[in-house]
Amino acid sequence: MKNTFLLVFAALATLGVTAQIKTPAPSPAQTIEQTVGLTDINVEYSRPAMRGRTIFGDLVPYGAMWRTGANANTKISFSQPVEIGGSTVKAGDYAIFTKPGAKEWEVYFYTDTNNWGTPQNWDEGKVAAKATVPTYPMPMDIESFTLSFDDVTHDSTTLGILWENTYVGVPIKVMTDKQVSANIDRVMNGPAAADYYAAAVYYLETGKDINQAKTWIDKALEMAEEPAFWQYRQQSLIYAKAGDKKGAIKAAQKSLELAKQANNSDYVALNEKSLKEWGAM
Repeated sequence: MKNTFLLVFAALATLGVTAQIKTPAPSPAQTIEQTVGLTDINVEYSRPAMRGRTIFGDLVPYGAMWRTGANANTKISFSQPVEIGGSTVKAGDYAIFTKPGAKEWEVYFYTDTNNWGTPQNWDEGKVAAKATVPTYPMPMDIESFTLSFDDVTHDSTTLGILWENTYVGVPIKVMTDKQVSANIDRVMNGPAAADYYAAAVYYLETGKDINQAKTWIDKALEMAEEPAFWQYRQQSLIYAKAGDKKGAIKAAQKSLELAKQANNSDYVALNEKSLKEWGAM
């Protein structure tokens, strides 16, 4: 009897050791990051797979609150305030919950991120923002639940949610213009050449006051000890957009000269193309 007990004990001990073997997680974790303008956005979530199952309307019922992934809450973090669904969302961490439907989804950004699944007691006071977005059919099945950052611009992105044959996108606006304008106003009290240059290029790229951009790029080049070919290149583009073709040609020629000296073939080609367009070659 004693020997039998020892054998059983040894077998159980062996099983205990075997249980320490690591196996792949059925819903592996993923972290994605995206900088939008001056705002960093980070998402942490787990990725369940279809595995031959019907997902929406079955495994994930229509009209019911869903954790939007697997395991712990799917969490999104913003380094700066953003706008979602017409509401301003402060910088910080939020759980993403969704209520899928056949034609549209409700997407919630919830201030309590410490739930495993959906909250036991839903609190509307913790909803920082809500967006209702349409569904779009995918031409193929997406096996693993996927989140993405789509259509990234200076001041917006779309948080994409994909699984099975469905895509929904949640528009997120960031306050880039407000942030950059505040930076420009602050720095202009005592700006350096690099500050004038950055402000001028931003105004050019975002379609703001081009004459102001022209003033700032001139100031930047005046203050620089040895302006570089890429700085003259931006000056030429700003002059061209401001309607000063003569000034644009002069700046492009200087940029071309310096680019050749630096053996930078990309800027040589860019300047030559512009000069041809402006009738100077």
